[in-house]
Amino acid sequence: MQMSVAKIGNYRMKSLSYLNKYFIKYKWRFLLGVLFIIGSNWFKVEMPEFFGDFTDDLKNWDTSRPTDEVIYIALKAGGIIMLLIIISGFFLFLTRQMIIIMSRYIEYDLKNEIYAKYQELNYSFYKRNNTGDLMNRISEDVTKVRMYLGPGIMYSINLIALSVLVIRNMVNVDGYLTIIVLAPLPLMSFIIYKVADRIGKLSAEVQEEQSNMSTLVQEVFSGIRIIKAYNRSNEINKQLEISAEDYKTKSMRLVLTNAFFMPTIFILIGISTILCIYLGGLLYYREEITQGGILKFIFYVNLLTWPFASIGWVSSLISRAAASQARINEFLNEEVEIVNTNNDIFNFGGVIEFVNVSYTYPNSNINAVNGLSFKITKGESLGIVGRTGAGKSTLLKLIMRQIEPTSGHILIDGVDLKEINLNQFRDQTGIVPQDVFLFSDTVKNNILFGSNTNNESLTEIENAAKEAHVHHNIIEFRDKYDTILGERGVNLSGGQKQRVSIARALIRNPMLLILDDCLSAVDTETEDIILSNLKRRQATSIVISHRISSLRNVSRIINIDHGSIIEQGTHSELIELKGIYADLHKKQLAEETH
Repeated sequence: MQMSVAKIGNYRMKSLSYLNKYFIKYKWRFLLGVLFIIGSNWFKVEMPEFFGDFTDDLKNWDTSRPTDEVIYIALKAGGIIMLLIIISGFFLFLTRQMIIIMSRYIEYDLKNEIYAKYQELNYSFYKRNNTGDLMNRISEDVTKVRMYLGPGIMYSINLIALSVLVIRNMVNVDGYLTIIVLAPLPLMSFIIYKVADRIGKLSAEVQEEQSNMSTLVQEVFSGIRIIKAYNRSNEINKQLEISAEDYKTKSMRLVLTNAFFMPTIFILIGISTILCIYLGGLLYYREEITQGGILKFIFYVNLLTWPFASIGWVSSLISRAAASQARINEFLNEEVEIVNTNNDIFNFGGVIEFVNVSYTYPNSNINAVNGLSFKITKGESLGIVGRTGAGKSTLLKLIMRQIEPTSGHILIDGVDLKEINLNQFRDQTGIVPQDVFLFSDTVKNNILFGSNTNNESLTEIENAAKEAHVHHNIIEFRDKYDTILGERGVNLSGGQKQRVSIARALIRNPMLLILDDCLSAVDTETEDIILSNLKRRQATSIVISHRISSLRNVSRIINIDHGSIIEQGTHSELIELKGIYADLHKKQLAEETH
């Protein structure tokens, strides 16, 4: 078990090596920061040197000198000390400008890299991971990494630079006293080494629990209407209380470790100060050191107090950053399953063909599509019907290459889908998903989201809305197309959200139009108007629907069950066949009649 923990700790620390590329990118800012740290500490260390020598000079002071000369020398000494403080402070300011700002730049780059990776990752990745965890890794985890890149790096270099300069000067004064005074420091290093692994482990547990809590809160906010409708607020509050309690418990363990850490370091520094005064006094009694030399040692020990006291804090920062970067690397190292391998210009000709295509979901082993073969010609409209779980939505994911078929081939204009320019194919496709998603933005911008150019005029936006039969609703709003929608379009009705989503697909003038059961919330009269408008476009289209009324005028219909075609033909042909499709049509007509 100990080996396992050690390996985990080593893995986390190695995860920080991923950030080396950013140090290379900002190498000049980093190197200047190191130079300014050395400069700041050099002038800081000169103050005890000057003060100690001045003290020894005062001891041998000729008391017969004029008062004016004494005042002048005292003011001169004070001025030199003040000048050293100002110069040291100025270098410290430059240090923070270099190192801390560098950490902010890296934070910016790292967040952009994670976000870009999120954009590349495929459908299956988002099925495996929840939104709260995704958000936590790009926010809280990156923040902890930045603390390592900024304060962590800065104080670590400061400790090294100051320790070298101070110990060099201490040895020059008295080597024996230096060894005795600094004796507690190896013990401090040992304690730090032992505690660092525990801090890293506790930090990882805290971050994981925070991700769980973020996920729960995100789900609560997204589903607040359902929670209130079912009066489940008390149950949800209990779940949140349990998660918050777990987070607090794990955080308190981490706080306890840190709380024990810092006092130990200060005690060891205090011991060094006491040894300095006691042994320095004995050496002075034997005339082996001057009063100024003892004063220098006391100043030097105090100069080392904060750098060595900060070791615990910095170690905690590094351990937390290592745990967070390990979590970030899990996603950054995630293999992108679907990659566009062709950047040649692609113009969709309108032909789609499935050749014995099958797909099995890897986690559940559900065979969603089974040996499916069909062909859509240019300008043809294909209707797809089937019971829930028949494989209709999986079929669309395969066409858009969100998932790869387990076997078989999907041909676009006679070329395998894997070999065409996927980005341009998607640019020429307008898809209206079953689960409509609208942004917290204006109606106009929600429609323009579907545009490839974003240069469409208001007239073109209105024309798309008219085709989707939603223009007359939009102009009734007080701000018309500048109306701000709530989260996920909460201030629109279900039918209005679906029609705005259709307008979003139409604004790009797609060569391939896919409607995934997106008319379920509109009445049959509105449905007929929209479908008639879409038919005039004469684009290749695929319409998935549970309602037969949505499929009456398509060129061809396939009825799917368990991922296979069980019936196909025109609406009239399927009615005459008197099979499953005809029964479904009869039932829906009866429902509409009643």
